[in-house]
Amino acid sequence: MAADLSAVQAYQAAVRAAQDITKESPIQVDPTAANVDFGGLVTQALDQTQGTLNTAEAMTAASVTGNADLIDVATAVSAAELTLETVVSVRDQVVRAYQEILRMPI
Repeated sequence: MAADLSAVQAYQAAVRAAQDITKESPIQVDPTAANVDFGGLVTQALDQTQGTLNTAEAMTAASVTGNADLIDVATAVSAAELTLETVVSVRDQVVRAYQEILRMPI
């Protein structure tokens, strides 16, 4: 029973840490940049996403070899999961918008 409670607390701590990560490091955009284009913003967001996923993968590999703390691994995996859910949500919105454009009369 104590192990179950410990696991739940560890998961809750990981979720809180992942939420803190997303609050602390949103996508940074320079508002003074005159030549900001949509493609650049998408590229920047995808680079940050890739970085988050790479961190989670590295932490998972380190945990397999015994070089990482379980809490750190859970935090990294939760952050990666949240990032992936965001990417899937954005993809779904893009697909819906594209389908809506296809339905428009010419």
